[in-house]
Amino acid sequence: MAMNRRHALRALVASAGAIATSRSVRVFAAEPAIVSTTAGKIKGFVDANGVLGFKGVTYGADSSSYRFRPPVPVKPWTGVRDALEFGAIAPQPGMRGRVMNEDCLHLNVWTPGVRGTRPVMVWFHPGGYSSGTSNETEADGARLSRRGDVVVVTVNHRINAFGHLYLAEFLGEEYADSGNVGILDLILALKWVRDNIGQFGGDPGLVTIFGQSGGGAKSATLMAMPEAHGLFHRVITMSGQQITASRMSTATMHATQLIDALHLSRDRVRDLVTMPTTQIVAASRSAAYYGPVKDGRSLPRDPFDPDSPPLSASIPMILGNTLGETRTLIGLGNASLFDLTWDRLRPVLEENSPFMGLLDRGMVIASYRKWYPNYSPADVFFQATTDSRSWRGQVIEAERRAMQSEAAPRTWVYQFNWRTPVEGGKWGAHHGLDVPFAFDSVQLVPEKVGPIAGAKALAAQMSDAFIAFARSGNPNHSGLPQWPVYDLTMRSTMIFDAPSRTASDPRGDARRLFAQVPYVQPGT
Repeated sequence: MAMNRRHALRALVASAGAIATSRSVRVFAAEPAIVSTTAGKIKGFVDANGVLGFKGVTYGADSSSYRFRPPVPVKPWTGVRDALEFGAIAPQPGMRGRVMNEDCLHLNVWTPGVRGTRPVMVWFHPGGYSSGTSNETEADGARLSRRGDVVVVTVNHRINAFGHLYLAEFLGEEYADSGNVGILDLILALKWVRDNIGQFGGDPGLVTIFGQSGGGAKSATLMAMPEAHGLFHRVITMSGQQITASRMSTATMHATQLIDALHLSRDRVRDLVTMPTTQIVAASRSAAYYGPVKDGRSLPRDPFDPDSPPLSASIPMILGNTLGETRTLIGLGNASLFDLTWDRLRPVLEENSPFMGLLDRGMVIASYRKWYPNYSPADVFFQATTDSRSWRGQVIEAERRAMQSEAAPRTWVYQFNWRTPVEGGKWGAHHGLDVPFAFDSVQLVPEKVGPIAGAKALAAQMSDAFIAFARSGNPNHSGLPQWPVYDLTMRSTMIFDAPSRTASDPRGDARRLFAQVPYVQPGT
């Protein structure tokens, strides 16, 4: 669903503005685009600005041979393999026109040169745990690599039923890790980075993982997985939190939903292992949720409950969200929400606000009208649902990071306020809008950002902050106002906007209001 929203949003304004030429930066000297990896040699390409690119690099064997089980490293090959085009994406519904199959454990690399030891930035794609790919225009790593003199890696892995169908209760010990194999794919990719990135001019001891939405949640999950410890050294989560993981009983229930949709009797569940991929994809939406499972094995504890994972206490972390997440998460495809009247607001809010618990919706509306007297009914709806749904998990993670005395000076928080002018600004600072700013790729997605004149400076600020963080573990740089660490006293937050600024406890009233509601991670 998240990916469908992104594709729909990109189509909103096809004529939003011409793509501007890239910022003038030094051109790196072209180097031979053939690199030796632990599995064999690969041949990439050199772009017009001298950045080396390697696409569709296989880090794991075809997963169809070990479906629902942990990944297996790719077998070595002889000769030189081309790495010139994106590989197949993970099987999933709703992605027409894309090559999809279970041979999807591929990653992409961009580097200014194969000599040197640069910071490494590893991207995990959005789409929850059910959809998506890193092979997207806005996540093209060439501009970020060139801008920051860093190595950028973007990863594809198993998702939905292929990545998180928990079958231990049906198929026994051999499938005990089945609920987490999509995350275990990411760990295998990070091991590939550890063993190979030096050949691409990267430093395996200076790896940042970052991701938006589901990609951020995956990053948070990895922070609690012992097998991932030591494979990354900084974390950035963008609108993606994972407080708890699925309980084994809940994950078994979701697996049962898929099994029943396929009309499999309990003595035929093993048929899933050899069933055609297309059948599983067609039935995959029958399960209410796919995601990591607290299985006592690969994921021995909840990622951020009851506290921030001690395993990752010393790792610097940035957490952020956009101000208007639900303008697309809920509003895309539901035009009537943008035309709400005050008399219709309460019933519509009651239908679309499960994260507000037992709070009286009339009281919630009255509070927002007091805090934001200039807001329209639609503005109140989207802000209240954003604050209670998407933002709440980030607040909890930031608070629990701050409570760890060892980690307190290593956590930074941002809020992305910049509103896209597309469609008269109705989409605001929506879910995912910050991605092209982090990648310095606003020029590549005018249908999402609109005319880029007002976006270029902010993209420079934000991407430079991420680059500085990847290099030093601190996001501050000369082009940005001072960004203090997050603590429970000041709750200092960087507001990315035009202009950017630092605020103390922004949306504090909303934070206190929704703190009264017990937080429940969806699907777990």
